[in-house]
Amino acid sequence: MIKNTVLVFFVLLSTFTMSQNKPLKIGVAGLTHTHVHWILGRPERGDIEIVGIAEPNQALALRYVKQHHLDPALIYSSLDEMLKKTSPDAVTAFGTIFEHLEVVEKCAPKGIHVMVEKPLAVSMAHAIEMKKLADQYGISLLTNYETTWYATNHRAFEWIRGDSIGAIRKIVVHDGHPGPKEIGVNEEFLAWLTDPVQNGGGAITDFGCYGANLSTWLMGDEQPVSVTAVTQQIKPHIYPKVDDEATIIVTYPKAQTIIQASWNWPIHRKDMHVYGQKGYVFSENRHEMRYKFSEKQQEANVRLADRKDPYDDPFAYLAGVINGSVEMDHNALSSLENNMTVMQILDAAVQSAKTGKTIYLQPGAPR
Repeated sequence: MIKNTVLVFFVLLSTFTMSQNKPLKIGVAGLTHTHVHWILGRPERGDIEIVGIAEPNQALALRYVKQHHLDPALIYSSLDEMLKKTSPDAVTAFGTIFEHLEVVEKCAPKGIHVMVEKPLAVSMAHAIEMKKLADQYGISLLTNYETTWYATNHRAFEWIRGDSIGAIRKIVVHDGHPGPKEIGVNEEFLAWLTDPVQNGGGAITDFGCYGANLSTWLMGDEQPVSVTAVTQQIKPHIYPKVDDEATIIVTYPKAQTIIQASWNWPIHRKDMHVYGQKGYVFSENRHEMRYKFSEKQQEANVRLADRKDPYDDPFAYLAGVINGSVEMDHNALSSLENNMTVMQILDAAVQSAKTGKTIYLQPGAPR
């Protein structure tokens, strides 16, 4: 009896290990979001396998096939066809933000996990429907942000949790660049990025989501109290339909986050400054930090290496979550719970900018 039990244990352990080592079969939904180059041009790590790409724009698809030396047989004209013929374990969404809901609607009933590019959705209404489907069918629904993989942000998180700077009093997040047209994004991306329906807004959603995501993570389970936002069209001749400048103020009972999202920065930037009761920590970029833990301490600098696999890459992380080798915290940067709060903040920010009023969030709102 004991021998049989031990044998069963080792068989189960072997099966689990094989499932962890087996590449995750990934389908790519859409190519109009240029972050898709992240997965198409990704060095081979043995953890994922792209089994299909759904893109109705065949000219765009062929262009990327040639650029990344892909097999043309991977291309399908619709998501339905790709899902039917390839049966992926997970789908990564690289179309418009508006299309995220449709991807979940088609994948969730089939038990296919989904990772979308930031933000989760174009509106709270879409986000609620996506969460219902994810919960109903038991799939993982992750949101990918570039800043999730910054070693500096995670070191800041560790120091803050370790009380190095005291309780958080202010978070300031700067995100953006000179503008999508100015930096030369392709026409397929520009078309929907500057469409208030397909993107949910301009800079306020494109870059406001980063600060909302980081703030929600750093503040733990503390819910925001209010959101106030101001948007501008500094370049209406370039972006006539959406804002290109946004400032969002998120208040908590004893802290405040200021999110500066812009298509008018003279440089590309994704940096975060966190001030506590005793000191501060600045994540300047992926690798460089400045910090001061007390008034008497001299400001110090540190340069960090990239995080270790699978915490350095969205697709390695996705594979880990699905095969069980990674346990995702309920408020992790990629988590659905965190990003439901992000959508509360963004939805309130858009409303505030339109009405000129501070929006007070209801306790217990859908997350």
